[in-house]
Amino acid sequence: MALINTIREKSGWAVGTVAVGMLLFIVGGDLVGGKNRLFNRNDSVVGEVAGQKVELADYNNALEQAKQAFAAQQQRQPDEQALGYLRDQAWNQTIYNLAFQPEYDKLGLKVSDDELVDMVQGDNISPGIKQAFTDQKTGQFDKARLIDYLKNLDKLPPENQLAWHNFEANLPIERLRNKYNALLKNSVYVTSAEAKRFDANQNAKATVKYLFVPYGSISDSAVKVTDAELQAYLDKNKGKYKVEDGRSVEYISIPVVASKEDSAAVKTSMAELTTQFASAPVDSLFVSANSEQPYNKAFRSPADLPEQLRKQLPLTQGQIYGPYAENGTYSLYKVSGTGTGKQAAARASHILIKADGTTPEAKAAAKAKAQDILNKIKGGADFAAMARQFGTDGTKDQGGDLGWFGQGRMVPEFEKAIFGATSTGLLPNVVETSFGYHVIKITAVPTKQTYQVAEVKKTIAPSDATREAAYAKAQELKGQATDLASFRALTTKDKTLVKQEAKNLDRGARSVNNLQNAREMVRWAFGFSPNGGETKVGDISEVYEMGDQYVIAALTDERAKGTATIESLRPELTALVRNEKKAAQIISKLGTSGTLEEMAAKYGPTAQVGTAPNVVLGQGSIANIGFEPLAVGRAFALKPGQKSAPIQGEQGVVVVQPESVTPAPAPANLKNVQQQLAQQRAQQQDSKIYEAIKAHANVKDNRTKFF
Repeated sequence: MALINTIREKSGWAVGTVAVGMLLFIVGGDLVGGKNRLFNRNDSVVGEVAGQKVELADYNNALEQAKQAFAAQQQRQPDEQALGYLRDQAWNQTIYNLAFQPEYDKLGLKVSDDELVDMVQGDNISPGIKQAFTDQKTGQFDKARLIDYLKNLDKLPPENQLAWHNFEANLPIERLRNKYNALLKNSVYVTSAEAKRFDANQNAKATVKYLFVPYGSISDSAVKVTDAELQAYLDKNKGKYKVEDGRSVEYISIPVVASKEDSAAVKTSMAELTTQFASAPVDSLFVSANSEQPYNKAFRSPADLPEQLRKQLPLTQGQIYGPYAENGTYSLYKVSGTGTGKQAAARASHILIKADGTTPEAKAAAKAKAQDILNKIKGGADFAAMARQFGTDGTKDQGGDLGWFGQGRMVPEFEKAIFGATSTGLLPNVVETSFGYHVIKITAVPTKQTYQVAEVKKTIAPSDATREAAYAKAQELKGQATDLASFRALTTKDKTLVKQEAKNLDRGARSVNNLQNAREMVRWAFGFSPNGGETKVGDISEVYEMGDQYVIAALTDERAKGTATIESLRPELTALVRNEKKAAQIISKLGTSGTLEEMAAKYGPTAQVGTAPNVVLGQGSIANIGFEPLAVGRAFALKPGQKSAPIQGEQGVVVVQPESVTPAPAPANLKNVQQQLAQQRAQQQDSKIYEAIKAHANVKDNRTKFF
């Protein structure tokens, strides 16, 4: 049954394609990108879900649909980063479709023809259709426009009709998904006892006296941890350390950096352009032909000019300034015109003295200090030195220099003082603003002079020769690295090389640490090298080009799906086991007899006794200690004045003694609490349902072979 035929039978309409909004329900990425080597593989299975094989062709179909949807929505083709996201979403959609169908069948969930018609033109129209036919100005769904659009299917281009059929195929899936999730979400229930307990946990408070001995009171070097102890801890806590398969690599990057020769070549080029620029009849055309940045015709005040030009003020029309080298770029400037702006610009320095409070006495003290600084500068003290010594804002390290700024950028009182000045030099009086008291020096008088500046900019970029030299070096290093030992020896022989490590890379990773577009390297690490061979621990990769660097890598470890290994978790496990052993030592030395003060005195100066007010059971934290849920729970289980046994906590060993406990008042409306909790749980259901079904679908993801 095709939905389009059903609708025609019921309404006589010619149903057309629906726009991008519908296609957003079809999540995925691109085709294989025309890489013919993929089509030559004998294995065309991209994965398996719930015992069903996922064929590459089917997966590619979903990817292509989403690629078209993305292009229509964004008005551009997806880049590599977007493609990675779309591929992952397409895979998740595939899991959803295949893993959930058996669940639908068990419950007898189906979607009738009438329902499908209703989703297109009835009272319960698909959200995708609604989105496509919602007026952007009014925010109202326009059903009349939808009906008119649907009447013209046969007149639409073939690709639009195909888009409709793809969307049509997903309508039943959408409705089944909503039905299934609704069944489970509507089963969410919160009992009155749960609501009472939740309310009590959030509102019951206690004042807790505590004894705390931090784990840091015992040196790490004094506690030895064996591999057997680490394994025992890991075996005891396997549920916390479930992992997917992963790969660890070490890699060396050879950056492609512009050489002295590259810089000299750009400098020579700019020198030639300087002569040409001076006699160019049309500055804008010259900039368009020779600069890496477009021409800017705006007239700019000194506040908006490049710093190199501000140093040359006032500028002369027709004159060439530069070239200047800064931050890897050569800049050449020509003053095309001068003018007068509406707002003035000025340059000044200041020393800000802030009051220590809001009282009249505090303000008077700040003003007196500012006046004293002003008097010393009038007497010959250096302004910049005084700013560095007494300034209280970020300008003090620059000797108080604010640089150039235009009117409207500072607070009114400050601007009035500066833009009212007619000469450079120290203002005679302290100026008060909402920030404090300012000692001000005018370094450039206010001016409305503006300049039209044509700029020619060229980046000092690596030449082809420089890039080839970096590639040759990377190839040379690869030739020297025949195994893991020789790879690691590279940085010993050449101190300019830096070896980095990435542990437990995910199968779908597209970046490696700060390396972007590292997908091919990840695929190699998981065993899918370009020559079709299998990657083993100790193997050395080919040379990969990633932006402005060449990278070679070595596979150092393989992690199988299941429980993590000691090696992959050694620092974390060592810290946890070490803390357990420290806790045993601390508890043994503390004992249990005496008051908290007596126990602390017996232990030594690192034992702290304190009182924490307003401890909340549901928050699990104790002031001045941190997150200690076990100790907080124990405190609420004791009677006031009753002391707990020493507790092995998160930050150290804790003994708690509640001084007082204030029970939570009865909730004004228990139904509201129940409803709040039910809503919270319902909001989490969609993702929890998906993860639960996925966990039992025995998913095998082999996309790394193809992407």
